[in-house]
Amino acid sequence: MGRYIIRRLLQAIPQLLIISVILFVLMQASGDPVATLGGRTPPRSEDKERLRREWGLDQPIMVQYVYWLVGNDWVMVDSDGDGVSDRYGQRRGVLRGDFGNSLVTRQPAMDVVVERIPNTLTLMITAEVLIIVFSLFIGVYSALRQYSVMDNVLTAVSFITFSMPIFWIALGLMYIFAVRFKAWGLPHLPTVGMYDPIEGKTLSQVVWHLILPAMSIALIDIARYSRYIRSNMLEVINSDYIRTARAKGLRERAVLFVHAFKNAALPLVTIIGMDLPFLLAGAVVTERIFAWPGMGRLFLDHLTRTDFPVLMALLMLISVAVVVFQLLTDLVYTWLDPRIRYA
Repeated sequence: MGRYIIRRLLQAIPQLLIISVILFVLMQASGDPVATLGGRTPPRSEDKERLRREWGLDQPIMVQYVYWLVGNDWVMVDSDGDGVSDRYGQRRGVLRGDFGNSLVTRQPAMDVVVERIPNTLTLMITAEVLIIVFSLFIGVYSALRQYSVMDNVLTAVSFITFSMPIFWIALGLMYIFAVRFKAWGLPHLPTVGMYDPIEGKTLSQVVWHLILPAMSIALIDIARYSRYIRSNMLEVINSDYIRTARAKGLRERAVLFVHAFKNAALPLVTIIGMDLPFLLAGAVVTERIFAWPGMGRLFLDHLTRTDFPVLMALLMLISVAVVVFQLLTDLVYTWLDPRIRYA
């Protein structure tokens, strides 16, 4: 097992390098960061050229990538924090933990990203817990009562919910639980932000503002997860070893949750393992609609300004998370299915 983990980690190094090259090229093709400076008063052409030289944007793209990766000993830096590069200094490079400074805020890019991670995890972990709990209940219930009235109703609702775009669900929930509830004189849910600025960032405020965005994210994935669980449970409970377990006189609960569910959960583990890394990415549409200060909103805000350092820090963080969680998913397989062994 230890050799397998080490081998996977070593394989991840060239994978991440290839990913970084692809992302860097795509980010360079997405726009010119100098052109977005100045707001309504764009910088003069000579100022643009000076900034391109200072930021190294006048170099060939592969030279820029090498500087981004390993650093550059001779770059212009802003020593007094006034937004103007005024002396030569050293940029350490990504391999030494330096993603550079944000072109928008002038802060270290990784600090800008890390600042938003708690907000995103608060939203996404809450949504993921709701997804797993409700999809397990609905999927197992539908499998045990195949073709019953409730199974047909849940199937219809799942297909309808899964077919709806996320922005439609979010706006629909806002209209019902915020607009209409307020008009009817009922307690209504907030629609924007993470907390009320007057009340402050308290636990109750965060939970109250969390309900609508978490529900919006969860509804679609509950429909998706529950269908996987239902189909896998139906396949497993009709297997020969399940009939043998019942013939031995085991209790139905032990047959379902000890023997059947562990095998039926293998495809679910794959789906969850693929989804978990993207918890860090946030929910771009949902965070935008509900003005939730998370990673998805951060990505959109800095993408419009073509802020390369922040975008690359965010995307590389997600790439590393994908590699790590895929390894953890493979290890969970060995616990769920003793037949799987990694030499």
